Amino acid sequence: MPDAPGSNHPRRHDRYEHLIAAARQLRPTRTAVVHPCNEVSLESALEGQRLGLIEPILVGPAARIREEAARAGLDLGAMPIIDTEHSHDSAAKAVEQVRLGHAEALMKGSLHTDELMGAVVAREGGIRTARRISHCFVMDVPGHGDPLIITDAAINIAPTLEEKVDIVQNAIELAHALRFPEVRVAILSAMETINAKVPSTLEAAALCKMAERGQIQGALLDGPLALDNAISPEAAAIKGIVSKVAGRANVLVVPDLEAGNMLVKSLTFLAGADGGGIVLGARVPIILTSRADSLMVRLASCAVASLVAEARRSTAAASIA
Repeated sequence: MPDAPGSNHPRRHDRYEHLIAAARQLRPTRTAVVHPCNEVSLESALEGQRLGLIEPILVGPAARIREEAARAGLDLGAMPIIDTEHSHDSAAKAVEQVRLGHAEALMKGSLHTDELMGAVVAREGGIRTARRISHCFVMDVPGHGDPLIITDAAINIAPTLEEKVDIVQNAIELAHALRFPEVRVAILSAMETINAKVPSTLEAAALCKMAERGQIQGALLDGPLALDNAISPEAAAIKGIVSKVAGRANVLVVPDLEAGNMLVKSLTFLAGADGGGIVLGARVPIILTSRADSLMVRLASCAVASLVAEARRSTAAASIA
C-alpha cells in the first residue's frame, strides 16, 4: 500500500513491508510452486507459508525436492508434493492444478521462464484469457514515496497499440488490487510532445483518448510523458505540464521491452531499488522469482499475488451476487 502523500525518503522496504502486512490479513493463497528444485525456491515457499501469504503445493520431482530440502536443512513438514518427471512436466502439472481449481496462483521455481509460460499459453491445456499476458514490476525505490508499477519490461517485446491497451489495463487492475488510493498512469516516451516521427508519442496520445472514451478504465492517464516529468513535480512544473498525473505517476508504461528493461535495471543498480515481479492476464497471477532476488523481494512478490488473488475472488463473488 502506498505511503501517505508527501512522505519523504521512507526507509528501504517500507513499501514492501506494507504490502506483506496487507496480504497477511487475507487467507493464504493456494499456490503451485513450479519445479522448486533449489534452495531459493524452497526457502521462498516455506517462508511464504510461515507468514501466511501462500499455501504452497510443490510441483516437481519429489525425490529431488526432498534431497534438496535435506541438503539445505529445510523442513518441508506435510507440504504437499505433486511428483513430476522433469521441468516441462512440472509446468504442465502446475497449470493443471489451476484448471482443476486447486491453485489460485503459480510461482516459478528452478525452471526457465519460457518453460513455465509455454505451459500457461498452450492452446490445449493452457490458462490464457482474452486479455494479453503482461508483466509488471512493483518497484520499491529508495527516496520515492510510493511504490512504482513498471510495465512491460519482461514479456512483450514491441507491443502494438492494441496490445498496450491490455498491458495498461492489467497494470491498472494490479494497482487497484494493491489498494492504491488513486491510480495515475504515465505513458512514457522520450518527450512530452506528440511527434509523428516518434511512434510511441502517437500511441500514448491514442491510449489517453481511449481512456477518455472508456476503452481503458479505472485510472487517470496522461502521455506522452518523459520519465522526469512523469515522476518529478518540479520537472513537470518547469515544462508547464498541467496534469493530475504528471509528476505524480505511480504506474509507468514503457514503449517497449528494451526501454522497460533499461529503466528497471537502472533503478535497481544505480538507485538501489528492488523489483518484485508478477505476470497478469492469465487465469491466475504468476510469481516470477529470480535466484538473485532477496528474500524480501520474493516475499513481496508472494504478497502481490495474494492481493491480486483476493481481488479476483471479490470480483467473482460480486458477479455471482
